[in-house]
Amino acid sequence: MNRLRRLHCLPVDFATDTRDALSRTKPPPVAARLLAGVLAFSTALAPAAAQPEAAQPEVAQPSRLPALGESASDDLSVGAERRLGEQIMREGRRDPQYLDDPVLLDYLQQLWGPLVATARSRGDINAETDQAFAWEAFLVRDRSVNAFALPGGYVGVHLGLIGLTTTSDQLASVLAHELTHVTQRHIARSIAPQQRASMLAIASMLLGVLAASRSNNMDAANAAIMGGQGMAIQSQLNFSRDMEREADRVGYGVMTQAGFSTFGMAAMFEKLDVATRLNDNSGFPYLRSHPLTVDRISEARNRALLAGGTPPAPTLQHAVMQARARVMADDNTAAWQRFNGGSSSPLLADRVGALYGGALAAALLKDHGRAERQADEAQRLATSATPRDAKAERAITLLQAQLQLARGDAAGALVRLDALGPLAASTSTSTSTSTAASTSTSASTVTAASPSTSTSASTSALPSAASGTPRPTLLLRAQALLDRQRAAPGSVQPALRDSTEALQTWVAEHRQDATAWELLAASADALGLRLRSMRAAAEARAVVGDLTGAIDRLRAAQQLSRSATGQDFIEGSVIDARLRQINAQRRQLQLEAREARGGRSAPDDTLPN
Repeated sequence: MNRLRRLHCLPVDFATDTRDALSRTKPPPVAARLLAGVLAFSTALAPAAAQPEAAQPEVAQPSRLPALGESASDDLSVGAERRLGEQIMREGRRDPQYLDDPVLLDYLQQLWGPLVATARSRGDINAETDQAFAWEAFLVRDRSVNAFALPGGYVGVHLGLIGLTTTSDQLASVLAHELTHVTQRHIARSIAPQQRASMLAIASMLLGVLAASRSNNMDAANAAIMGGQGMAIQSQLNFSRDMEREADRVGYGVMTQAGFSTFGMAAMFEKLDVATRLNDNSGFPYLRSHPLTVDRISEARNRALLAGGTPPAPTLQHAVMQARARVMADDNTAAWQRFNGGSSSPLLADRVGALYGGALAAALLKDHGRAERQADEAQRLATSATPRDAKAERAITLLQAQLQLARGDAAGALVRLDALGPLAASTSTSTSTSTAASTSTSASTVTAASPSTSTSASTSALPSAASGTPRPTLLLRAQALLDRQRAAPGSVQPALRDSTEALQTWVAEHRQDATAWELLAASADALGLRLRSMRAAAEARAVVGDLTGAIDRLRAAQQLSRSATGQDFIEGSVIDARLRQINAQRRQLQLEAREARGGRSAPDDTLPN
């Protein structure tokens, strides 16, 4: 079953280790179990009372205000939540639906970055979680409308959600809501209510068994059991609704302080409400995990009205990103044929978006002539806008370069990319403390004709390079130079060397970008830099969790570095150090896996690789 489609409703059972430990012990007598259940029931429901304790030396505790409700750290520490998130992501990154499209991810980061920065400045992100959590947003190739938060600061966004939104403010409202689930530690805080609800259900079952044994009335027993289960479910629902209201309230503050429109959240709620009433199918899983209530919708509307102003008009940039998400949400020709580039809307943004989507779909269908005609028309309309949208024009130029590269015109693609020049600092900035990138089955998957669905991981859109070159341009130019070098060896040798050095600088700052590591490996290999190529290929495998593959490549590089043809002391020293680090990482993961099973050994193929 698809892993990423289960992530938003992933049943994380935090009591698994406890149950496993109990299952390995000899069960106590029935009377003792009943007594223990009743005691647990009374303990869970009774108010906390003062308990006599042995004298303990007083230890100064750091002030952590505010501390409202359950203590999240007591149930799931920041470190444990981070490890849990990494474990989930190691599985998710192997899913083919995990998407690394540099263009869409760059746009997503333009929204995600300011939200994270604002949450940090407000104090929603403290020093501990700031350093420990990933704060990474990533894409999922799925046409359903959904977004979800995972432990450890990971937020997933389905392409169907981007395709539904009509403004960046609507999309930012969902990102702010999911970000708040992370900053407010909702996953950790939900453990205590779940434990109480479980104890309530167990206690009701025990009381029902006792009632049946004394009265021989099974109806009374069933009534007691069902009543307790109902109370347990209701308590969980109440807590979930409280967290949703808190995420709405805090998320609204984050998005407005980050500069997004106050109407974004209200408009998104209304769009979801209308869509789910008109089409009540399984295409809106977001509403199952985030139920829309009248209170939530009315509160969002009231906040927008009190703030004043007018709803923002759709931008050209969001229109082309919405079209790109709609096309890439499907991976079959029947779906792509529906995007013909036409639009009956009088709005310029809708017409430009339709042409952009039609051009991308035509490229995927190998109709390169239509693709280039529609992309050129989209650029002509975009340049006629008043005021002009430089980000939208740049996105269309990138598409035109991708189309040329897809039909084998690497030289033409390079001309367009070189004309783009550096990106203004305001276009794409990063506040993410840790980003993860995906690898693809081929480095050429950054082209429009073969968008990267990746066999592994995607990255939240990574920041621009120090030179001002954004990640999409950096990767696409490296691919174009590589294709040009392969078609005419030696024709772009100096430019390819400069591109390789730029990629080396990039991955030195963004070590989790597997796609860049793969392009670096291919570029270095084309230049005859075998050690650098082998190490880059190993790093790409390590990023996506294939530690065995990384170790194999590093060992091969180590042997080469010690041979007569591979003398490079600096590169060899780096390879030796990385081999030790990755070996230690794999041993640690295997140790954690054994501890999770209570010390039982298992075959090597069941351990993390």
